Amino acid sequence: MNNVLEFLVRHGYTVLFAWVFAEQVGLPLPSVPLLLAAGALAGTGRLSPALVLGLPIFAALASDVLWYELGRRRGVRVLQLLCRISLEPDSCVRRTENMFARRGARSLLVAKFIPGLSIVAPPLAGIFRVQLGRFLLFDLLGAALWVSVFTGLGYAFSDQLERVADRALTMGVWLVVLLLAGLAGYIGWKFILRRRFLRQLRIARITPEELKRMLDTGEDVVIVDLRHSLDFDAEPEIIPGALRMNAAKLEEDSEQIPRDRDVVLYCT
Repeated sequence: MNNVLEFLVRHGYTVLFAWVFAEQVGLPLPSVPLLLAAGALAGTGRLSPALVLGLPIFAALASDVLWYELGRRRGVRVLQLLCRISLEPDSCVRRTENMFARRGARSLLVAKFIPGLSIVAPPLAGIFRVQLGRFLLFDLLGAALWVSVFTGLGYAFSDQLERVADRALTMGVWLVVLLLAGLAGYIGWKFILRRRFLRQLRIARITPEELKRMLDTGEDVVIVDLRHSLDFDAEPEIIPGALRMNAAKLEEDSEQIPRDRDVVLYCT
């Protein structure tokens, strides 16, 4: 037996639990290939199907409960931190909050299939005080569905996946180099797009300190609060005199904004 496969069979349960837990905590370690491989090994009788299903479900649930508690205790700062370190921080908060606002705790059923939402949904449930029992129910069902789909695919196509794995192992270090190059290229492209976006906006942005100085000196400006309703419910403070508007309806409601003064928009 190949040394790599022998290692996976010997330490597969520990690796499976630790890898899934690390990914759900937030480390960039994709678990889907590992779940497929574990399902394939279970399909050939080298790993226990019950443990291949149960361990990653428990790992995902454990990490999600940790994020839920952090969200409940620390509030929106946890969500902002997660989105700040994501590849698309400008849309991360808005996208996840929109889905959670529409579906509530039920979004946990599909969260793990959606990049970004998988990590953000549990603290979001804690931030908005979803009852622990309700959170555990939907999160457990969502984790079970996620693990079952990918380990089930690996189990069903175990013969084909094993042949693919053997072919990949013959490529050795070149396969690793190719995968790392692809990942680096993707991250680099996202970084370039983000820097270009920020460069376009830089001349139109002001800091909170600059806005406070404008207000302290009595400058007549229009301030528009575009925060999502969930953010407002969690922290209902508002800058005195600011207009509350829905960002999604900004264009159609723009006639409410005076055009004879400078306008400052702020969100999360």
